[in-house]
Amino acid sequence: MKKYISLAICAVIIICSLAACGKSPANPEDGAEKLKIVTTIFPVYDWVKNILGDKAASADVTLLLDSGVDLHSYQPTADDIVKISACDVFIYVGGESDEWVEDALAGSGNTGAIAVNLIDELGAGAKSEEIKEGMEEEEAEEEGEEKDEHIWLSLKNAAALCNAICDKICQADSDNENLYKENTASYIEKIKTLDNEYQSAVSAAKVKTVVFGDRFPFRYLVDDYGLDYYAAFVGCSAESEASFKTVVFLAGKLDELGLKYVLQIESADGRLAQSVIDASADKGREILTLNSMQSTTASDIENGADYLSIMESNLGVLKTAIEA
Repeated sequence: MKKYISLAICAVIIICSLAACGKSPANPEDGAEKLKIVTTIFPVYDWVKNILGDKAASADVTLLLDSGVDLHSYQPTADDIVKISACDVFIYVGGESDEWVEDALAGSGNTGAIAVNLIDELGAGAKSEEIKEGMEEEEAEEEGEEKDEHIWLSLKNAAALCNAICDKICQADSDNENLYKENTASYIEKIKTLDNEYQSAVSAAKVKTVVFGDRFPFRYLVDDYGLDYYAAFVGCSAESEASFKTVVFLAGKLDELGLKYVLQIESADGRLAQSVIDASADKGREILTLNSMQSTTASDIENGADYLSIMESNLGVLKTAIEA
C-alpha cells in the first residue's frame, strides 16, 4: 500500500523550507558547520558512524526509525521532516515503504541535500520480492513487482553500499575525504571477514534449507550463500496470521527435510512458529530467532547494538539451524 504524507506534514514541509534556507554553524566562534546526515534505518546509521570514525563525534547523525517501528509501518513525523529539510546527506532504502520520501524532498526546499536511494545504488543487485511454494500470497500491486527492501541483510550488499555512502559523504565534506575512505576500507574488511565466515559455515553445513514460521526478510542473505528456504510470508508482508494450508505445508517441509528448527524474526511472538511445530510429526522441535534489525531502538544502540555484532549473532543462530 502506498504511503502518503498527511496535510499537516505537508504544511510542516513548507515551513521547514523557509526555516532551513541557511544552516546554523556548529561552533559560532569559528563558523564551522556541522555535517548533518539523516538515515532512515539502523544498519545504515551504524554504517555511517563507522565511515565517519572519529568525525562522528563532531557530526550530527540522525536515525529516524529509532523507536522500534519497522520500515514497513513507518510514517515521518513533523520533527523528522524538519531534520530532513536541514541535512546535508539523506540516506534511505528506496523501496515501496519509502514512497513518502519523494514528496518530502521535493517540498523541503533543501535543494543542496545529497539524497541516497540505496536500492538505486544497488542497481541490478536489487531483487524483487519472491513468492515461494506454500507461501501466503498477497494482492498483486498494480504497478508491478515490488523490490525486496531488506538489502542490508546481505554482507555483500553492505560492503558495496558502504562504498556508495562514503562517496556521497565525501561530496558533502571533501575536506575529510581521505579519512572517510580509510575508515570505509577498514570497515569493509571486517564485513568481508564475516562474509567469509558465513560462506564457510554454509559450505560445512549438513542442512541447506531453513523454514520460517514468519515473514522472510532474509532472501538476500540466503541467496548469497546458496541456501533454500520456505516461509509463511514475503519479507515486506504485514500479515502475522497464516492459513491452515500454509501451516500444514511448512510443517510438512520440516518432516520431509528432517529439520530440527523453525525460525522467526525478532519481532515475532512465537505463535505462528509454534503452530508449525505443533502441526509437524516431532513436537519437540525448537524455535530460533534471527535479527532482521527492523526493530532496533535508540536504547538498543545505547546498550551497544551495532550492525556487525548482530550479523555475528545471526551467524551463530544460522549455524545451529543448518547444523554447521
